Amino acid sequence: MLGAWLLLLAAIGVEVAATSALPRSHGFRDPGWTALVLAGYALSIWLLALVIRHIPVSVTYAVWSGLGTAGIAVIGVLLLDERMDLLKAAALTMIIGGVVILNLHAAR
Repeated sequence: MLGAWLLLLAAIGVEVAATSALPRSHGFRDPGWTALVLAGYALSIWLLALVIRHIPVSVTYAVWSGLGTAGIAVIGVLLLDERMDLLKAAALTMIIGGVVILNLHAAR
């Protein structure tokens, strides 16, 4: 089961990296960056498909989408010159809180 969680974290990391590279694809007009983004998304979905063999799909997808959303928001602020304000911080806190609550409920 630990292996499944590690694969899920890898899927999230790959998805966040691919999304971070998306602006460099220039609307899919740059072939190199476009290939990197599409390969990243494909790898992330493949890893997600492996994970759902061991973790329920509802929990897997909630963690993947929630932590992926939070991760890209953090990357946006740290590396892509996006602003962090109180509303964005509150929204990220709610996303992460929702993922934690879902996992605690699923463990019952």
